[in-house]
Amino acid sequence: MDNLDGSDHYSKTTNEPPPSLLTIVLDTHPAAWALLAPTLPFSKALAVLLIFINAHLACNNSNQVCVIAAHPHRAEFLYPSPPLSADPSSDSASNGTTKPPVPSASEANFYRPFRQLQSTLLTSLSYLLSPGQNPSTLPSTSSVALSGALTLALTYTNRLLTSFSTANPSSTTSTTTDAYSTNPSSQTLTSRILILSLTGSLSSQYIPLTNTIFACQRLSIPIDVAKLAGDAVFLEQASDATRGTYLHIDHPKGLLQYLMMAFLPDQGSRRFLMSPGNVGVDFRAACFCHRKVVDLGFVCSVCLSIFCSPPEDGVCLTCGTQLKLGNYGQRPVVVVRKKKKRKNKLNGDAETGSGAATPVR
Repeated sequence: MDNLDGSDHYSKTTNEPPPSLLTIVLDTHPAAWALLAPTLPFSKALAVLLIFINAHLACNNSNQVCVIAAHPHRAEFLYPSPPLSADPSSDSASNGTTKPPVPSASEANFYRPFRQLQSTLLTSLSYLLSPGQNPSTLPSTSSVALSGALTLALTYTNRLLTSFSTANPSSTTSTTTDAYSTNPSSQTLTSRILILSLTGSLSSQYIPLTNTIFACQRLSIPIDVAKLAGDAVFLEQASDATRGTYLHIDHPKGLLQYLMMAFLPDQGSRRFLMSPGNVGVDFRAACFCHRKVVDLGFVCSVCLSIFCSPPEDGVCLTCGTQLKLGNYGQRPVVVVRKKKKRKNKLNGDAETGSGAATPVR
């Protein structure tokens, strides 16, 4: 009778691809997108991003996605939208989220997860970019809260990994196994972070960015970077340290092709592909005193803080340790060059070893 009920037909096999979590950090600086508008308008880039997210969700029914906006002075979730602090009795609140609109006749054949993602993402972006949410000092800010966005991405990833391991005690996640393992069945939930960046000037966020890089290394979460514009000193280091993919997009009009070919495959698929990478990585660091990128600096021997110049009175500004600089800054002792003895010349033509002539025998 056990062979007739067909229960083994619905048994879950171990050959199924593991679910993947894709966290996208989107740079939403209005001034940076305004400079890129002649080549790639923000509306077209958003449409390309939605196609890329839909392709990721279509690869596996268990795949998940999270979109976080790196805005000047703050970072916010775009999808999934956070619960709203509204009155539960009002019509605009439904279990802490906005009530979804009624689909039109043209959206009748629209796949429901795709439609829900698109409507939530567009609603969150319109609220974020509204004039009331942007202060007057926004154009003077040249950087975005990328470290805060990466922190939100790590917290959301850790939350999903914890809930998944609780629901599946027999499964293993990337927190307990190596995400770069050659065995595809050694993990059941993989996660990665994709940064779509336009702005530079991240030297003021060097310390929090370094902390997030170390956290991604600990959790085996690769950081992929799609750089459209701006300086990318620390993003190159983040991608190289976490074994991610860094790609500087020279032709923004082909953004969809770049995303599909370079960033759509997950960790398991990249083992069989030749992923693009950055040949020369800039490993320069930022000083802790002025937040400037330096080629040569001074490192504290206790806390490893970096300074562009020797601290005042030799005291570390981070840990307060009294440092000894030795003879740094003193002029070196000049050694007097010895003069060579001049050889005597005979008859003004030839040189001889002595002043006397050679005797003739």
